Amino acid sequence: MSDEPISLSAALASFDTLWSPRIVTRVNDYDVRVAKVQGEHLWHTHDHTDEFFLVLDGELQITLRDRTVVLRKGEVFTVPRGIEHKPVSPGGAQILMFEPTGTPTVGDRHEEIPDHVDATTGHQLGG
Repeated sequence: MSDEPISLSAALASFDTLWSPRIVTRVNDYDVRVAKVQGEHLWHTHDHTDEFFLVLDGELQITLRDRTVVLRKGEVFTVPRGIEHKPVSPGGAQILMFEPTGTPTVGDRHEEIPDHVDATTGHQLGG
């Protein structure tokens, strides 16, 4: 990881792939990831960790089985571990996530992975 400041704008400008997060830094055993999203992700559950979302630009909806949480620029939401959810962004968004290193983007349990979703534990910037 870099010992210099990291520009989130530059990090986001370095890739175009949707639903394919990039690791910008690590804090202890956690990845700080940025992603560009548009359309629908998939229903999934993280059994052992919460999932933190911060919207940097645009709007992100976190669909839960009983409601939909709408996040706009500058807003955060944490999905508690074990809660099934589906991120959706009809108009597109840029987001930051904070998750334990090695956490798969599709959770521990999920529906069939569509072609537009990158099932990964995050990519290094430039990768």
